[in-house]
Formats: sequence, structure tokens, C-alpha cells
Amino acid sequence: MTIFTRLEQWKNGDVISLEQHTLLAGLARGEPFSLFLELNILLYAGILAFVAGLGWTVSTWSHQLGDFVVLTILSAMLAASFWYCFSRAPAWSPTETPSPNLVFDYVLYLGSLIWSVELAYLEKRFHLFSGQRDFFLLATAGLFFFLAYRFDNRFVLSLALSSLAGWFGLTISHWPSSQDPAYRQYAILYSLLVGGAGAALRQRGLKAHFFGTYLNIAANVLFWALLSGVFHRQGYFVWLLCLLAACVASLVWGLARRHFSFVAYAAVYGYVGVSAILIRDMESLSAILSYFFITGIAMLILLILVARRFGREA
Repeated sequence: MTIFTRLEQWKNGDVISLEQHTLLAGLARGEPFSLFLELNILLYAGILAFVAGLGWTVSTWSHQLGDFVVLTILSAMLAASFWYCFSRAPAWSPTETPSPNLVFDYVLYLGSLIWSVELAYLEKRFHLFSGQRDFFLLATAGLFFFLAYRFDNRFVLSLALSSLAGWFGLTISHWPSSQDPAYRQYAILYSLLVGGAGAALRQRGLKAHFFGTYLNIAANVLFWALLSGVFHRQGYFVWLLCLLAACVASLVWGLARRHFSFVAYAAVYGYVGVSAILIRDMESLSAILSYFFITGIAMLILLILVARRFGREA
């Protein structure tokens, strides 16, 4: 039996989808296939690594190089990045717009990150934002929103939403803390505003394809806020009910819209929340480990089966 016969049997038996059959048959014939997604992720990760190294270099050698040299280099890189983007960008459109060339999006992302590095350096060295941190976070979020919509870039949109979350006070260093109740309230408010804004902009036809980014970030912030309430000893039952309701909504949305990520959110966050309640009064370490071993494997198998079904029906 040849590999092509086997692939045909798998396709007829709904083991693999038509797209998977086409891809695997092409690989068996030695045809080239696209690595665009993998290379795209690696390039963005490379930019993040470069900027992280740049930030470390600036922080470590700033005294030897001097503030003037550091700021000149950062400003020159920032100006070059934004000049390149504005000089080569196509006319703005409210619909999805393809990049003018292969490096355009990476240069834009690099410039946005360098802006953040330069602001962080100015604050560290000169304390320019003392008492005005919230204003500059909001201004930075506004800049990133403008760049994301002007140049149609989801990664820069994620930076804008992250900066906006910082303006709301949603930073890792502030959680968990004695301000958990207020923190949760701000997180829930943030997720509702972001999700509502994304829906409103999609309704108006302004970069409707950005809605997925808005919704994913809002969903994760909401789930984290609800989980933080479940982990508390007092009043956790109400938060558990809210978490389960959010999981049901995420599951229904994911199944209806064919978005596996929201099905995974419902499964993973729901599993963590329910597990936090079930093991709360367990004192035996072996019992806790056994619970996570058995239920973790079951959850993994379930997610794999659901993912395969999504793949067949895509």
C-alpha cells in the first residue's frame, strides 16, 4: 500500500481534512511548501530579542557611553524606522491592507519597541515622568493605536492594548497585592471596554479584522481577573460562578465562530478554577499530585480531540 493510498483512506475516513490531505500529498511528492508563518514568528521573536539586548546594553553601558550618545543612537534608530514606514506606506484604508514589502511590518514593530526603550531610559536617568506616569502611558497607547491603524499591524495593536492596560494599573508587579479587589475591578472594566471598543470599531468597518486581537486580549484579562477571585479564601464562590459563566460564553462563542482558542480558554481557565476549589482542603501532597496527573492527562487528551475536530471541519 502506497502512502497516497493511505492518505486517501484517511481523507475518506475523516481522519484528516481535505487541506491536510493536499498538504501531505504534496510533501510526499516532494513539492515545496510554505514556511511563512513559522518564519514570521521567528522574525518577530528576533526583533524582541534584539530590543531586549539593546535595552540591556543601554542599561549596562550608559555610564560609559554617556546620556548624549545613548539618546542619539536610540533617537536615530527611532527616526529611521518611522521615516521608512511613513515614506513607503500605501494610502490608508479602513479595510485590511497588505504590507508594501516583506520588511515593512518588522521595521514598524522595531520602531515601536525602540520608542518604549527610549522612554524607559529617560525615566530611569532623568525621572521626567515623575507624577505623570499615567499620562505618558496613555499617550504611548494613543501613539501605538495610531500606528496600528495607520499601518495595519496587529502586533503594534497588541502593544497599544498592553500600554492601555498599564494605564489601568494592570501590571504584573501589582498583582497579587493587598489591592486585589480594586485590581480585579479595574481588570474587568478594562476587558469590557476593550471588547466593547473592538466590537464597535468592527461594526463601523474600521479594520474589522482587528476584532480578534481585541477579543483575545479582553478574554484573557477577564479570565485572569476572575481566577484571582477564585483563589481567595473569602467570597470565592461568587467568583467561581462568574468564571464558569465566562467559560460557557467562551465555549459557545468558540464553537459558533469556529475559533479553537476560545474553546481552549474555556477548558484551561475552567480547569484551573475548579481545581483550585477541589484541592483547597487537600493536605496530602501525593493526593494533589495524583489529581493533577490524572486530570491533566484527561484535559490534554480532550483538547487534542477537540483540536483535531476543528482541523477536520475547518
